[in-house]
Amino acid sequence: MITFEKKEIEKLPHLSKINLINSATGYKSANLIGTKSRDGISNLAIFSSVTHFGSAPAIYGFVLRPTTVRRNTYDNIMESGIFTLNPVFAEHIADAHHTSAKYPIEISEFDKTNFEEEYKDNCYAPFVKGAPLQIRMKFLEEVHIKANGTLLVLAEVDKIYVREEMISKDFFIDLSKGNIATVTGLDGYAVPKSIERHSYQRPKK
Repeated sequence: MITFEKKEIEKLPHLSKINLINSATGYKSANLIGTKSRDGISNLAIFSSVTHFGSAPAIYGFVLRPTTVRRNTYDNIMESGIFTLNPVFAEHIADAHHTSAKYPIEISEFDKTNFEEEYKDNCYAPFVKGAPLQIRMKFLEEVHIKANGTLLVLAEVDKIYVREEMISKDFFIDLSKGNIATVTGLDGYAVPKSIERHSYQRPKK
């Protein structure tokens, strides 16, 4: 096996270091976060750090890079308190990846991709039209991570929309039935298929 010690990792070129560290943790969720500014400009950005922090209450969170420069997603959430989660699906991986491009606040990523905005149930932030799973989120709090200046944004699940064929009788959502993609590193995408499920495990006697 090839080994990388801390000192060797630190000496790697910037992009090489990012590729190595970001891909080593495995496949991650790939979500499009939809927001809208107080001026009515919609924003769409891909994030690979969304994860759940509990189901009662239902809380999700994601990590933002340091706000030493303007972060449109963060600013919009702080203004409205609302955002949407829309998982990346196989048919639009290239467009989803393009939302990582840094456009100025007055430019909407919806205008630069084939994604369409969808509004429903008086949600201020846009959903991605056609996404097999859509989640409306309400901001709760932010946690500053001192080690590297990043932010953990926590929000509560306000409403979930999911295609009927994706949800089972026990309310498990089979993401593979929606061709939902996952990401590794900065730019490696895959569309996983469900293999099997297992029961809740208890200690063996």
